[in-house]
Amino acid sequence: MACNSHIFHQEPAIEDPILKLVDMARSMISEAFKESDEDLGPSWSWVFSLILKTCRAYTTGVTSAILLSDVFQAWCEQHKAESSRRRLKCKIDNKKQRKRSRNSNTVTIDSIYEKKFLSIEGVLEVAILDAFSLPGTNIHMLSLGDVWSSSTIDLYLHRKYYDLVDPEYGVLKKGRELFVTGCYLRSTAEGSGHPRLLPTEYLVILLDEDQDEDMMLLGAQFCSDSFSSISFEAFKNCADYSLYARIESIGPLEILGAYGCLRRKQITLVDSDGNKLEFLLWGDQVLLANLFSVGSTLALHRPFIANALDSRIDTSAEICLEYGSATQLYLMPFIQPKEQVLVASSQSRLSDSRLMNGTSQSQTFKVSQVTLPCDSHGSLDFSNYPFRLCVADLKERMTNISLYGYVTNIRQELNGEDIIFSMNINDHTGTIAAKLHLIGSQSFGQLSNGHMVFISGLSCSRTAQELLEVSWFEKDCRASLVNLSCLPALLNSPCLHKLSILSDLADRPDMMHVCKVQFNQIDLHAKAKFSHSLCGHFVNEELDGSPICSFCLCSCSSKSLVFHLKVTLKDKSAKVFAQCSSQTATDLLQISPSEFYELPDDEQAMCLFGLQTETFIVILVNSWGRSSDTVHDRNQEGHVTWEIASALKCESDIT
Repeated sequence: MACNSHIFHQEPAIEDPILKLVDMARSMISEAFKESDEDLGPSWSWVFSLILKTCRAYTTGVTSAILLSDVFQAWCEQHKAESSRRRLKCKIDNKKQRKRSRNSNTVTIDSIYEKKFLSIEGVLEVAILDAFSLPGTNIHMLSLGDVWSSSTIDLYLHRKYYDLVDPEYGVLKKGRELFVTGCYLRSTAEGSGHPRLLPTEYLVILLDEDQDEDMMLLGAQFCSDSFSSISFEAFKNCADYSLYARIESIGPLEILGAYGCLRRKQITLVDSDGNKLEFLLWGDQVLLANLFSVGSTLALHRPFIANALDSRIDTSAEICLEYGSATQLYLMPFIQPKEQVLVASSQSRLSDSRLMNGTSQSQTFKVSQVTLPCDSHGSLDFSNYPFRLCVADLKERMTNISLYGYVTNIRQELNGEDIIFSMNINDHTGTIAAKLHLIGSQSFGQLSNGHMVFISGLSCSRTAQELLEVSWFEKDCRASLVNLSCLPALLNSPCLHKLSILSDLADRPDMMHVCKVQFNQIDLHAKAKFSHSLCGHFVNEELDGSPICSFCLCSCSSKSLVFHLKVTLKDKSAKVFAQCSSQTATDLLQISPSEFYELPDDEQAMCLFGLQTETFIVILVNSWGRSSDTVHDRNQEGHVTWEIASALKCESDIT
């Protein structure tokens, strides 16, 4: 479905208490840090994600003070690097580092000292501050620093790199940047000095095309050989090759061997003539792939030449490259270009306008556009976009988008072995279709129509029918989905919700409502129902008697008995028909379905009648239209059915 901004109320999103908190947090940080024109503070999605993270940690409830404090502290931690950069400015030329994207596995030297631990998969993006030998030995050491840390750390250099530390002609000298992984930390006895890094062969030397010295190295050592000049016979006769190629793709981790004990990564390289070869990493060598990025240029000195057939890879070439014991790697990282984009029109008049209040016209004009990184395909990365993106703001070639809205028309698509769910995401500006590619069946939990979600890691593109669509891949590290309608802290925290009265529901059926209600009438579905344990939707029986989920469309090996309540809610303003099932119904009745159905009829009736004497705060969502619903989900007047997504017993009466 394309964006349809004209069918929704254009109400200011700032009325939402959660959006107010996000706005307050961003304003507080902006004022405290007095961000420059180039730095508008934390991104909207970063603040929203952090608030939800705190809510999940405090299920019994949070206050605005707790949320704002956590956000402020987290942002302070991120800004510790500012003073560190100034302290190391005289030692490290970080101009090139500012151009590069930081590796997702990067750890800082300060964090190593704080945790006294370094993961084998951790990546150090460092510069050499000094290269020296231990007195009385031929052991070479490198003193390393990074632009995020105030501390430095020493590394025992692996012997395969000793020929590169010549003080006059070697490349491993002061100022040289390195990517290092596969490190082990050598802890020293107390009082005997700082920890050091043990030797690792998984070291990549960074080159800079703006440096004449580096370009001369490439021209002298790596431009004479090409993929077409490689001879397998010559290699067996001890010929060495130095090759220079662009990284076209990095394959997934493969598990091979009869017992699944052999790991492999396959990297496709393209040389200047357009010829392709596969570069294979085996076992622990796969750690090197964490140092590479698509689009970067890799220089391989003395790669091992292997027979492609023996390596069991699908390629038209007869040979492939491997990382051998004498191989040395140089990398010219892909410098991600940036583009300036206009601030979304919806932001200047909504919540983020508060950030501009009290500023001069010139300052306001300066935030009318934002600089964002752009990949080789022209897609813009919105992960650090400072303002909220709404559906009406979406355009093709936008990546790492975050949306806050409610779900409609969610269903699974039958697409072979891939698990893909299709749904619509709606906000106050419009609706957009989304495709969710999951790792496991229903790994996002119990999600239904009308539920309010925050979803990040979306990419926007056009379909074959020229309609805008967003895609979401759960395996991506930046992908997350939080169902706020089932978030326990939401009902437990007055700062996170605004109470509606039941008469508001008719005017705003497209919203999630939090209401204080009593039960006027309770009907238990005559027949006990089973639900799919993973998604919470009802299970149907096929003609052969096998259970199949009405939502996931898969056979249910795990199913559970659930309640299906139909209730009439009331407050001082109106009465509303609603339904409730699964865990929410169990929480309301305070008894499990199996125990309930073992009770005599009169005791079941007393259990249901007891609910009518209590007051609850409930989250109501418009659930009509989902695939598992039937016509009985509308009441006799034809009004839509509301679903109780979650409920909390309330001590006070309805006022």
